[in-house]
Amino acid sequence: MNAPKIALFCNVPEKAVISLKDVDSIYKIPALLKSQGLDDYICKRFSLDCPVANLSEWEQVIYEEANPEGEVTIGMVGKYVELPDAYKSVIEALKHGGFKSRVAVNIKLIDSQDVETRGVEILKGLDAILVPGGFGERGVEGKIMAARYARENKIPYLGICLGMQVAMIEFARNVANMEDANSTEFAPDCKYPVIALITEWRDENGNLEVRTENSDLGGTMRLGAQPCHLSGDSLVRTLYGKNTITERHRHRYEVNNLLLKTYRRCGFTYCRSFS
Repeated sequence: MNAPKIALFCNVPEKAVISLKDVDSIYKIPALLKSQGLDDYICKRFSLDCPVANLSEWEQVIYEEANPEGEVTIGMVGKYVELPDAYKSVIEALKHGGFKSRVAVNIKLIDSQDVETRGVEILKGLDAILVPGGFGERGVEGKIMAARYARENKIPYLGICLGMQVAMIEFARNVANMEDANSTEFAPDCKYPVIALITEWRDENGNLEVRTENSDLGGTMRLGAQPCHLSGDSLVRTLYGKNTITERHRHRYEVNNLLLKTYRRCGFTYCRSFS
C-alpha cells in the first residue's frame, strides 16, 4: 500500500491511512489496526482521554484459536444451510466455545430435508448434533429424525427454539407412545399437542394477557428477558452455577405443560421452569 500517495490524493494525514488486509481470523483485526496506530490517531483526533489499549484478552483468543488441543465435529441440522450466514451467531458461538475448551470445532451443515430423503446415515461420525431455530413445516420431520438419532445413539444434542421443540415431539412419539404428537404450528388438530401456542401469561404489571390464533403475530410472542428457575441437581444448573437465570425469548409456541407428567413417567427430566 502506498500510504503517502493515498494521503496526498485523499487530502488526509498519512497517519490516517490504515491498511486493512485480509487475515485468516477476524480476531486478528484489532491487533492489526492497533499496530498501525489507529486507536491513538482517533483518540488524538477527537481529543479523547483514553488509557493505553490492553489487547491481552484478544491475544489470548488468538492463541487459543491457533493452538487447539483437540477436535470435534458438530452437525448443524437446519433448513437454511445453503445460506450459512442465517446461522452466523450460532456458528460463532460454537467457535467461541471451542476456543475456551481448547478444541477446534468443525461444523458440518446438514439440510434437514436431506435427512428425510437420505436417512440418518448422513449423521454418522458426528460428535454432537445441534438443531437451531426455524419457521415453517418444511424439513421438520428431518429435524425430528436427527433428534431421535442423537437420543438413541447417545450423541450430545442441543436444540435451540424449534430444535428444542422437535426433541420434545420426538420423545413423545417414540418414548411416551404419543404417536400423533406434534406442534399445533404444523398440525393444529393433532391428538397430542406437545408444543402449542402461548394463549395466556402475566405481563410485567401482573395483568393477565390473552391471545388466540387470530391475534396479531407480534402480539402472540413471548418477547424479551424471562426469569428461569433451574433444578438444583441438573446439569444445566451446574453449567450456569446459579438457581435462577434470565434468558431472552422470541417465540409463539411453548411446551404444553399439561403433558409434562406423562413425560416424567417415561424418564424425561424437566429441569427448568418459568415464573
